[in-house]
Amino acid sequence: MTTRGVLYVHSAPRALCPHVEWAVGGVLGVRVQLDWIRQPAAPGTWRSEFSWQASPGTASKLASALRGWDLLRFEVTAEPSPTAEGERYSSTPGLGIFHAVTGMHGDILVPEDRLRAALARSLSGETNLEGEIAKLLGKPWDDELESFRHAGEGAPVRWLHQVV
Repeated sequence: MTTRGVLYVHSAPRALCPHVEWAVGGVLGVRVQLDWIRQPAAPGTWRSEFSWQASPGTASKLASALRGWDLLRFEVTAEPSPTAEGERYSSTPGLGIFHAVTGMHGDILVPEDRLRAALARSLSGETNLEGEIAKLLGKPWDDELESFRHAGEGAPVRWLHQVV
């Protein structure tokens, strides 16, 4: 069983680009050479994106392989498959990594225990419910990445397939 997904590298310093390719290639088990273009939203950085097809769980492996670099902004998505829900990972230098399970139409599915914990924190006065729900939906990451997403419109996309 396979799933499809997309890796969006929204911004990376030039020196980090080959390391991103090596990390992605290590996860997919193939040599990866990405098409890098300048990122106008952050001068001095580069962006790339490509689509992949591999086994469920590959999105989490890609996110784990890339999450250690503080100067990297990226997102990884995976479509749902008959054996697994979809996934979305977003990462920014200031916020760290966000993970969400997604349904067949791309909606974020929030587990009830996370909703209960958010409600408990807001009822105790620790936080407000609106802010808690925003975090559960990844709004802070979306807000930070939105200008980088728009800057990438029209960028080339390359399909990569994992060798099984």
